[in-house]
Amino acid sequence: MSAFGVLGALEEALRPSGIRLRGVVSFGDGAGPTLSDGKTARALVLLGNVGGSIWPAFSAWHMTYVGDDPLDTWSKAVITPIAEEMRATAFFPSDQPYMPFQQWAVLAEGLTASPFGILIHPIYGTWHGYRAALAFADPIAPERRTVSGAPCESCVGKPCLSTCPVGAISASGFEVGACRAHLLTEEGRTGCMVAGCLARHSCPAGAEYRYSDEQLRFHMEALFR
Repeated sequence: MSAFGVLGALEEALRPSGIRLRGVVSFGDGAGPTLSDGKTARALVLLGNVGGSIWPAFSAWHMTYVGDDPLDTWSKAVITPIAEEMRATAFFPSDQPYMPFQQWAVLAEGLTASPFGILIHPIYGTWHGYRAALAFADPIAPERRTVSGAPCESCVGKPCLSTCPVGAISASGFEVGACRAHLLTEEGRTGCMVAGCLARHSCPAGAEYRYSDEQLRFHMEALFR
């Protein structure tokens, strides 16, 4: 199957779930991850969400699911049979050994890190995520999809650095412990836990792709756990 055929088939199969193709990485001989048959991948397609693209399908499924790690479970239920049909090896961010998803994302889309750790996209801002990667034995596409611009470098005032109520976000990084401690307080429970991270909200990049309140609560609760 041609590169266009592989990507077109993937896009069509994933359409009902809202999972999007997020970029392609090509590898030289021996440089890619190991496939399920022991060979080395020559190409990898990143899959994920942009804005709330997965939320309608996931939230409908979640209403009848009882168990741990619902988003990972749903992602695997959707993606694994597609990978098998296309003879690809599926990698998921939560599985060990952990795969370098952020490195792959930088190669695929040229993204940079935001002060709170999430890779920031010039179009989607921080309102996106990666749910899986499908690795193939044969090359299927150009090495990378070019994305121009680093939003944080051109951001005026950098409001994310001054908005966090406990100063957990700074130019030197994200203090996860301070964030979680704040979420235990009354202010945290009625603020960030309900509406999402205030610093993330203050970022002007990709504001139109902001998650819904319901989706934000889901992710904040997952962070707290």
